[in-house]
Amino acid sequence: MSMNDEYQPINCDDYDNLELACQGHLVLTLTLRSGEVVEAKANDLLMRKKVEYLIVEAAGTTRELRLDHIESFSHPKIGTVVVSAE
Repeated sequence: MSMNDEYQPINCDDYDNLELACQGHLVLTLTLRSGEVVEAKANDLLMRKKVEYLIVEAAGTTRELRLDHIESFSHPKIGTVVVSAE
């Protein structure tokens, strides 16, 4: 998936779970659609040019993950959430 793909908004319930993760600064295990697995602290959500991103921190590095590039995320408090389109 290239960064030029049209953004596909995610399901509202999935977005709400990411908001809760950010509020609690939870360390999530994220599986990206590319197959990459990232373990990182959820810090914030932002929208830039009509594309939504999850801001995470791992090993002192901040990354912006496009929400529609996240296949699933998990944490013991929220379980495993498989991200679906709106």
